[in-house]
Amino acid sequence: MSKPRYVLALDQGTTSSRAIVFDRRGRGQASAQQEFTQHFPQPGWVEHAPADLWETSRRVALGALGEANVTRQDIAALGITNQRETTLLWERKSGRPVAPAIVWQDRRTAAMCAALKRRGLEQEFRTRTGLVLDPYFSGTKLAWLLDHVPGARRRAERGELAFGTVDTWLLWKLTNGRVHATDVSNASRTLLLNLRTGAWDETLLRRLRIPAAVLPEVRASSGHFGEVESIPALRGVPITGVAGDQQAALFGQACFRPGMAKNTYGTGCFLLLHTGTKPVTSKNQLLTTIAWRLGEGGPLEYALEGSVFIGGAVVQWLRDGLGVIERSGDVEALARSVPDNGGVFLVPAFAGLGAPHWDPAARGAILGLTRGSTAAHIARAAVESIACQSADLLQAMESDSKLGLRELRVDGGATVNNALLQFQSDLLRVPVIRPKTTETTALGAAYLAGLAVGFWKDQAEIAKLWSVEKTFRPQASKSLMSRLQADWRRAVERARNWAPE
Repeated sequence: MSKPRYVLALDQGTTSSRAIVFDRRGRGQASAQQEFTQHFPQPGWVEHAPADLWETSRRVALGALGEANVTRQDIAALGITNQRETTLLWERKSGRPVAPAIVWQDRRTAAMCAALKRRGLEQEFRTRTGLVLDPYFSGTKLAWLLDHVPGARRRAERGELAFGTVDTWLLWKLTNGRVHATDVSNASRTLLLNLRTGAWDETLLRRLRIPAAVLPEVRASSGHFGEVESIPALRGVPITGVAGDQQAALFGQACFRPGMAKNTYGTGCFLLLHTGTKPVTSKNQLLTTIAWRLGEGGPLEYALEGSVFIGGAVVQWLRDGLGVIERSGDVEALARSVPDNGGVFLVPAFAGLGAPHWDPAARGAILGLTRGSTAAHIARAAVESIACQSADLLQAMESDSKLGLRELRVDGGATVNNALLQFQSDLLRVPVIRPKTTETTALGAAYLAGLAVGFWKDQAEIAKLWSVEKTFRPQASKSLMSRLQADWRRAVERARNWAPE
């Protein structure tokens, strides 16, 4: 019997699910992708149907297998990566969700977070979890579900309900309910995990009134989770890698040493800097997060993270909300059709502002409009806003870590936009490098899964597979960029604290 030639990665994202079949060179051989419906039942609320997350994942897995013309004998392992913080609650016995999934962008627990801050608990959460008290994270979302779904808290205490982030839900569905687990990277985004021990924190569970019986088991990011049972075409394939999307992208970019950083330009923008085996505490409102653990008993590795809530999604808004472009790909040509932003700045705080501001009451704003402003100026301001938010993060990160950035590795859907990456390099004054494989989130999940079964020998072998497609170097004058960044920060101040919650 021939050796398996591929690893399959499932990448369950905020707006779509995709599956990619990777070969030993880390090259995608086939892929499938499917979008699903976003639900906005009230202002500030964002939900997904749990069935959509599973069904689209199942379909794209089969689609990628079909496109690659391979069978389960060709697949060495399956890796999962996922939108993080999105919160699900379901019945253990039936597997039936008791409520819609509350998406990471959802702001309904802002008042709960504010109440915890008034009780003086922010520093305790910060110290134990590396996170800030913000509606972004899973812990307050789970507490909200236990408070608002009739009988949920009592049922959770009796062990009848299961909580999970999206990785846990997919593991449960793939294994027909045999495995209720998560990995350290996803668990570190819940406000419930102790950053230093890698275990659930009993003190914080008490603070949020969450019964331990509802929680999944926390495991290493690379290791044996279970086997696929519910998809006949993949039955028996081991599931051996799980990581939250941003940590998976850091791994896929081969950022294995302290001081290496990547930025993912997806729905949001997520900048991660590897800091080694000791957590770095941020003085600039950044998050300390677990990057991964390789194998049970292996050391926890950490990263500093800055999260921009609205990155590439601002381009979707130009398309769907304003109708100024027909396809997302049209934004680059429109933005390039003017020599500069004409003094227009767009702050895309549609879901509040993430790091380093953490202002859930901020709202989107377009400033500097005149009679001469056009759709092209707004498009250019939108593209520039993605890079400006990322630059704010990186400067805070360098200050916290005392690690000077030599280059920024980039990935995600918006990196097809050369104008964006050139502007990013101009702002940061360092090379911005786009690799040949930009689907590094899925690739990271594949690498974590493949390492666990010996498909790849070690991280050194993986690091050699990383290759450059294009490097963007600073071109614009430093003084021009400094002025632009100062104006950007003035615009951000105008958008802050707009809708007190």
